Amino acid sequence: MDAIDRKILKVLQQDARASLQQVGQAVGLSASPCWERIKKMELAGVIEGYTVRLNSQALGLNDTVLVQVTLDSHSDNTLEKFGETLAAIPEVVEAYLVSGEYDYLLRIAVKDTRDYERLLRERLYKIKGIRHSKSSFVLRTLKKADLPL
Repeated sequence: MDAIDRKILKVLQQDARASLQQVGQAVGLSASPCWERIKKMELAGVIEGYTVRLNSQALGLNDTVLVQVTLDSHSDNTLEKFGETLAAIPEVVEAYLVSGEYDYLLRIAVKDTRDYERLLRERLYKIKGIRHSKSSFVLRTLKKADLPL
């Protein structure tokens, strides 16, 4: 990747719907070489896909909860099953296996505290192997940025 590729990525991060002409014009290329570079980055896995950023509050998902989870066991089977279970819960929007005092950090999007209580009762508390969990409600998002280029 060179400086032009990084410029292309920056343009696409800001507006994934930008036309090839718009991207090319922003980086000083015609549409054809711009398209070739984008395709090369897609094939290399640099560009994983294209998406839309949604406003969680506009969708009624007013609260974000960060949940720290510790498991009873760290066997491959336990970790695999836990990951599969999380993947099936739509409110879990991010899940990280982490180092430190707990095993996982989850980011969960819910309507409100009652909705989170429902999620705990109906889904999270039913997952076998959880030894301990700790929840923190996000009060305000101070920064949410694209990847640095």
